[in-house]
Amino acid sequence: MKGLRSIPRVLKINQVNGYKVSCLFNNGESRLIDFQKLFRDTFKVEAGDPAFELLNDPNAFQQIQVLGSTIGWPNVGIHSKDSKGQPVFYPYDLDPLVLYQNSIHDPNKNPEIGLMVKQARKDAGLTQEELAQKSGTSKHYISRLENNKADIELLTLKKIIEAGLGKKLQIAIK
Repeated sequence: MKGLRSIPRVLKINQVNGYKVSCLFNNGESRLIDFQKLFRDTFKVEAGDPAFELLNDPNAFQQIQVLGSTIGWPNVGIHSKDSKGQPVFYPYDLDPLVLYQNSIHDPNKNPEIGLMVKQARKDAGLTQEELAQKSGTSKHYISRLENNKADIELLTLKKIIEAGLGKKLQIAIK
């Protein structure tokens, strides 16, 4: 989250493949979390920990879902009592910041706009400086964009593609 300008939140589970889960975060980025690695290496879970059950029971793990602004398991958690002595169940979930920090960029779910711009620029025989001049941006910005170090607004992308590269910008929702 580019400097963590906001608190990470999980919006959606894209895909579950074994113990690897791709999640869409509120910054628009999809990230891949390896829960076997997280539970074994980072958390070092032991018997009695709810994560231990998930690590050792693939069927229990598969019941993962978005719970509020994070992900968790409504089938695994802690049984306790509330202030009136009534039984209550707390589903096992994880802090979304922990999930974000222990995940990697999911290359299958994130558009590589910077790479596409770089390839189109090279195909057009332009330098970063020339593309920047034609599109009304700076060489520094083009470099940051091509290296996925900058977020881009749609209208800026349109200027770069249409004015800078002489191409037409098309966006598809599938």
